[in-house]
Order: sequence, then structure tokens, then C-alpha cells
Amino acid sequence: MKKEPVSVRILDKEYLVACPEEERESLIETARYLDRTMREIRDSGRVVGAERIAVMAALNISHELLQHRMKNDTKRDTISQRLRRLQDKIEEALNNGQQLEL
Repeated sequence: MKKEPVSVRILDKEYLVACPEEERESLIETARYLDRTMREIRDSGRVVGAERIAVMAALNISHELLQHRMKNDTKRDTISQRLRRLQDKIEEALNNGQQLEL
């Protein structure tokens, strides 16, 4: 897998990142998202310095990711519970030789 350098700009600074061709567009979109997040933090005026802005952006993005994962886990748990109840109904109906009503 050949990696080519891709140029991305974050807070007006250029970075070259080695990346496989098939991940190039994803990297560029990720860099744009990071740049937007860092600009929003910088423009709020509450955080000064590129390093602190980067840490705050990392915390914000990590928080978003964890919230998204927790939401998906909750959905997955709900679906699993519904499937278990459905499976129990099916097994009960089969064991009793009854018509299945879903």
C-alpha cells in the first residue's frame, strides 16, 4: 500500500501527512473538520495559543465521539432487548404449539 503525502491546512498552517490513496478524501475532510473546530474555539476568544486550542478541540471532538458511541450502544441494547423478547415469544409459541402473534 503506497502512501503519498497529502497537504492539509489547519489554522493557516500547512501539514504534510502520509496517507494511502484510498483514505485521501477522508483525511482531507477530517482536517477540514478539525480546522473548523479549532477556528470556532479560537474565535470564541476564551482560549489563546495554538496548543491550548488544539487540546480543547481534541477534547470537544473526543466528547462528540463518546456521545455518539453511547447513543449507538443504547440503540444496540434496545434492539437486542427487543430481539430477545421476540425470540422468547417464538420459543413459547413453538413449545405450546400455538399460533404465533407478533
